[in-house]
Amino acid sequence: MLNGKVAVVTGGSRGIGRALCISFAKAGADVAFLCRRDSEEAAATREEAGAAGVRCEKYICDVSDFDEVKAAFEKIIAEFGTVDILVNNAGVTCDKLLLSMKPEEFDRVVKTNLYGTFNTIKQVYPIFCRKRSGRIINISSVSGIIGNAGQANYSASKAGVIALTKSIAKELGPRNITCNAIAPGFVETDMTAAFAASDEILKSIPIRRFARPEEIASLAVYLAGDDAACITGSVFTADGGLTCR
Repeated sequence: MLNGKVAVVTGGSRGIGRALCISFAKAGADVAFLCRRDSEEAAATREEAGAAGVRCEKYICDVSDFDEVKAAFEKIIAEFGTVDILVNNAGVTCDKLLLSMKPEEFDRVVKTNLYGTFNTIKQVYPIFCRKRSGRIINISSVSGIIGNAGQANYSASKAGVIALTKSIAKELGPRNITCNAIAPGFVETDMTAAFAASDEILKSIPIRRFARPEEIASLAVYLAGDDAACITGSVFTADGGLTCR
């Protein structure tokens, strides 16, 4: 489906990010993924994605730092030749009520989740414009749609990602470049392990389970393919019906 394409995934070492790397690799794309540190998890992602018979490389980079992102993309272009697909998945949380939230805690979450998305899009923007093709997929959250108590920083950052997605879609649509967002609810990852057994949470989800990382990744692969060429500026909730009204 994506043979010959090069996909860049941020936050690719574990959770949804690892599933994204593996799913894009299985779809035939070469994969370059960014992660904050070199780790056994990052090595495992590289090995599992590479097992699909494509090239997969990791790049150590803090997406909140524009200069680090720029340097990482320069390496990717030098080694892969181009970029066709960008998936912004890197994200952090620092949950607490606003009353006790420090300014630096708000700043860190917004810089990683929102600025990080800007920083990477800034790198592929001219590349995609020259080719008059490209796919940008931003991982947001249902918290960015409905808000969440104790997550003012996270919700604000993810709402910003949605607005950024729609703006970029309008800027780049005339050049045959799409930009969409996926807004997961609860997903089976290390970040949500503490909530997975909560009956209260499960009862709030119509399908009575958390999404699997692979299900989020499958949607991203679809949005990167030719069959989704007319879809842009859209936000796809993948929350098991949590936010349906």
